[in-house]
Amino acid sequence: MFALMTYLKLSDQVAKLANPQRSDSFVKAFKEAVREGQFEAAYMNTERFQLPKEFSRRNSDETYNRSAREMIFESTPEFDTWFDETNRSLAANRTGGKIKTSIESISSGLVDFKALAAETRQKMQASYDKGQQLGSSRAARKTAPKKAAAKTTRKTK
Repeated sequence: MFALMTYLKLSDQVAKLANPQRSDSFVKAFKEAVREGQFEAAYMNTERFQLPKEFSRRNSDETYNRSAREMIFESTPEFDTWFDETNRSLAANRTGGKIKTSIESISSGLVDFKALAAETRQKMQASYDKGQQLGSSRAARKTAPKKAAAKTTRKTK
């Protein structure tokens, strides 16, 4: 007898993510796993779905969403294991990204003002020292006497 295969949509799997803000990373990892042959999947030609992540435009308060091509795949124990591992790794807090320095972030304690001031002082001192060194090296080159150009005489016939 035939075993009944259960097929799932990528959009349904994205909805199960612990951290929906990492849905774009999940789709990327999913496609990479399919490309590497970890499990089988196929595009559903005309269907697309909206990622739950909200993207923000640079230098603006606007947000927008992206869509991805829908895919269908078999639900297998291998896939379930892969999904659990991937979901767990994406749910962990990202270590990248810096908190922007602002009055609000300093007031709320997200940014240490004393450390920020010390870092600024260090950068300013390094910049000053570099400028002094550059100026003194140019001054030393200027005062060094230049060789007199050798005179050439023309011979006439």
